[in-house]
Amino acid sequence: MRKLKNILRLGRKELWSLARDPVMLVLITYVFTLSIYSAATALPETMHNATIAIVDDDRSALSGRIVSAFYPPEFVRPQLIDQAQMDAGMDRGDYTFTLHIPSSFQRDVLAGRTPEVQLNIDATRMSQAFTGNGYIQQVVMAEVNEFVQRYRATPKLPVELEIRSRFNPTLEKSWFGGVAEIITSVAMLSIILTGAALIREREHGTIEHLLVMPVTPGEIMISKIWSMGLVVLIATYASLNIVVRGMLQVPIEGSVPLFLCGVVLCLFAMTSMGIYMATVARSMPQFGLLFMLTMIPMNLLSGGRTPRESMPQLVQDLMQLAPTTHFVELGQAILFRGAGLETVWKPFLALLVIGSVLFVLALRRFRNTISQMA
Repeated sequence: MRKLKNILRLGRKELWSLARDPVMLVLITYVFTLSIYSAATALPETMHNATIAIVDDDRSALSGRIVSAFYPPEFVRPQLIDQAQMDAGMDRGDYTFTLHIPSSFQRDVLAGRTPEVQLNIDATRMSQAFTGNGYIQQVVMAEVNEFVQRYRATPKLPVELEIRSRFNPTLEKSWFGGVAEIITSVAMLSIILTGAALIREREHGTIEHLLVMPVTPGEIMISKIWSMGLVVLIATYASLNIVVRGMLQVPIEGSVPLFLCGVVLCLFAMTSMGIYMATVARSMPQFGLLFMLTMIPMNLLSGGRTPRESMPQLVQDLMQLAPTTHFVELGQAILFRGAGLETVWKPFLALLVIGSVLFVLALRRFRNTISQMA
């Protein structure tokens, strides 16, 4: 009973320390509000306002159809330029795409010859360049085919393909982006808050006060885990309802309480990892560097950004040891597909095992180094 009281009192001390740290409060607010909203809405889902210039040396009806086929919102209105302006405009970054229609283009098309249309792409604008490449080719070929056939109609296909998108019927990227960012934020902040709390004890000299008190290293460590974990858990629940459900209008298919249980297990693992990293680092800058070296690979390779099936088998096997991999798996299954415990019990169990191992390692390291922190 005395140990439980010590853990609760130390945890309340951590919460008061966090409440008096404006930088951390701003970070928590930003990560669970603006960061999630921008991750869901900042990247365009399709071509949007791409700049294009056209060199029309043919000045024919067919070239005019091609020029008029590019219009907002996918493209800004095409600028008609001459060939001398094309290279200079690309060098200055004025245009993402330039299209050169040669002279006698319409005559060659009607004669059955194969004229060449030059498409130049500024590949430094990656998202627009990769998407626009195929899009512009489709537009040009469609206009040429319709001009040759002399009518505009959708060809009748021998097979009609019925497409049904499960879990995201309208294929809106914001549905996935917002929830995926919440999953990333939970893992990131749980490490930062616990690690920063321990390093703050060292920098402020309060670790010496703890050493002379009748508390054990285990009680100190557990108090930091439950207090910082509680902050992240409350922020996650608020963000899921206010930002994702409210502002982004994303429907949550599964059980939020079940997802929060997964969040608790992830917090248990990641806060233990944060304490271990804080015992290795001797200052906040060192902790920041160690955090980036650890968090960036976990964020990129856990399956939240790219499907794990697309990664090499060795990477897939190694990432099974990371708690974020299993958290992403259960988070996507519960929130997107409405999965129940009978489906996600394996990642739950994996998180429990990984968290227990990290807790034991962190506690052992903390016991060995706590006297050196004073």
